[in-house]
Amino acid sequence: MSPSIGLAVVHYFCKPLPQFDGEALINAVKAAENSGVTVVTVSMLGHKADVAVMGMAADMRELKALQTGLQHAGLEIVDSYVSLTEVSEYAKGMPQEMLNARLYPQLPPPGKNAWCFYPMSKRRNTDQNWFTLDYDRRKELMEEHGKSGRTFAGRVIQLVTGSAGLDDFEWGVTLFGVHPDDLKEVVYTMRYDEASAVYAEFGAFYVGMVTPVEELVHQI
Repeated sequence: MSPSIGLAVVHYFCKPLPQFDGEALINAVKAAENSGVTVVTVSMLGHKADVAVMGMAADMRELKALQTGLQHAGLEIVDSYVSLTEVSEYAKGMPQEMLNARLYPQLPPPGKNAWCFYPMSKRRNTDQNWFTLDYDRRKELMEEHGKSGRTFAGRVIQLVTGSAGLDDFEWGVTLFGVHPDDLKEVVYTMRYDEASAVYAEFGAFYVGMVTPVEELVHQI
């Protein structure tokens, strides 16, 4: 089961059960990688989860196998998010190299180990309905939003994945930064753009540090 273009993406947020087996977790991650899955393992901060595992694959069945491997290793999946890599309808005129970076991202980016994930949607309120705006107005607002984001080039890598019809929100946003305050600043700055300030709704934020799985098991 594969998307016609791009990759399937699942974020797993986990807590260890008493029977947690670190070696089994390492083996599950390595097996997924050997099957062509890109896996990012994250040591989480806060009470919501202890571990995050982000998987990207051309075939959803490989992500299901990763999910089963995490569970067999003694991790309880306390939350998850399903999405697909995509190219925004407002960005389809970009050079092919830039489009490929969104559809087939190379993660994790070196030197950017501060990590954050959150889901978001556009509002449908009577007086704040994104979907009743005409295309040109939506494109104008998103270009303003993108301009704000580009001021963080070199500090933050952002992956926006689409989840309409796949999960509770319409997009998932994954951020990789040099420092944790880079993540804080980019979210704060972009919330002042009209596309966000007027029309965006956000879900729960998850924050952690990209950590190799061999190191991660010793932190659990």
